[in-house]
Amino acid sequence: MTRPRILSLADLKPQDMAWRLENDYEVLRDIEAAANAEAVVTAGNLGLSAAQMARLPALRLIAVNGVGVDAVDLAEAARRGIAVTTTPDVLSPAVAEMALALALAAGRQIAVADRFVRAGRWAAGGKLGLSPSVLERRAGILGYGRIGRRLAQMLRDLGMDVSYTSRRERSDAPDRFCADALALAERCDLLFVTAAGGAETRHLVSADVLAALGPQGIVVNVARGPVVDAAALADALVSGTIAGAGLDVFDDEPNVPQALLDAPNCVLTPHLASATVEARRAMAQLVLDNLAAHFAGRPLPTPHRG
Repeated sequence: MTRPRILSLADLKPQDMAWRLENDYEVLRDIEAAANAEAVVTAGNLGLSAAQMARLPALRLIAVNGVGVDAVDLAEAARRGIAVTTTPDVLSPAVAEMALALALAAGRQIAVADRFVRAGRWAAGGKLGLSPSVLERRAGILGYGRIGRRLAQMLRDLGMDVSYTSRRERSDAPDRFCADALALAERCDLLFVTAAGGAETRHLVSADVLAALGPQGIVVNVARGPVVDAAALADALVSGTIAGAGLDVFDDEPNVPQALLDAPNCVLTPHLASATVEARRAMAQLVLDNLAAHFAGRPLPTPHRG
């Protein structure tokens, strides 16, 4: 039996999940050879543009291995009747875990201390200064979707005071609502960015928001790079406007601005928030489930609903 043809722009992990994809489908890697492919597997940071869709006249499904769709031209997909699926919920614990790890790394100067030891400065009699407790800080969550709410639960379980902002107040939320990013920054000193990317949230964390966060403030971004104004963030770190940052995402990945590379107490990781074996396996399974449902004519398990 002829296997359906799909274009894969992103690899599924762990490896056995990639093998399952190869076993069930004829997997193409070159868009030039994929004109008759009905489905595309992509990642949140890669997406699929209108120009790419134009080269895929048979396309009926865009299966995103992730939750971000800001890099997918949703308007063009809707115009052509192309379904879009994501992998919600299953990566939320891993991303929340990474957000907390970055907060601890920046707040307790873990990366600074590691370099201090490796450089021989401890052995030479040097000492690092004290740092404020991370768990004693007031937490703010910018973006109260699945990941933001999972992170909020984790922080509450650790005894932290949690506030949030989002497009609308949630009547069932146990956390304090703030009207916008500036109001949230004024109330917290540990700002977690979990908002969706896109034009509406670009540079939502601005110089004004960073100033409101204050000199003990820490910014953690596990959402999309452009939600935070990178130039303003670098300036705030250098000037002492805020105390530190933990960043897993950037504007032009994998390129990181030199100003952030040089900034003090800025912990950088290469978009690893969902990179646990458990999360990636569950994400890959949802991609496979959506592909199987599409080709069998069944309802899609996790369609993106906008």
